[in-house]
Amino acid sequence: MSESAPPISPGRADDVEVLTRDIADVPAVEVITTLSVHLMSAAAVKLGLAEDGEAHKDLDEARKLITALAGLVTSAAPEIGSHHAAPLRDGLKTLQLAFREASTYPDQAGKGPGENLTGPVYA
Repeated sequence: MSESAPPISPGRADDVEVLTRDIADVPAVEVITTLSVHLMSAAAVKLGLAEDGEAHKDLDEARKLITALAGLVTSAAPEIGSHHAAPLRDGLKTLQLAFREASTYPDQAGKGPGENLTGPVYA
């Protein structure tokens, strides 16, 4: 039997209004960069780059996260400008290279995670 969400009380409705106003005040570039950093962090963990790395290593999951990051960075770059996009591209490239290094059988250049969006990545 699944648990249902607690009923919305007047206090909870006020909390939702506050959160909605808060997110409305956040510039899009900040939302995009924050999401990118979360994707980078999650990918690094799945690549085994975190503390106790081997315990969390999962290259299939890392591939998905890196590809999602590549899609976000590639599509958002024209909107957020080079000043914000350049460090995101650098982080993405680092993760793509780390993926290749962590793979037992590395993908060919241009076939790695997100490379269909970014182009081939070389060291």
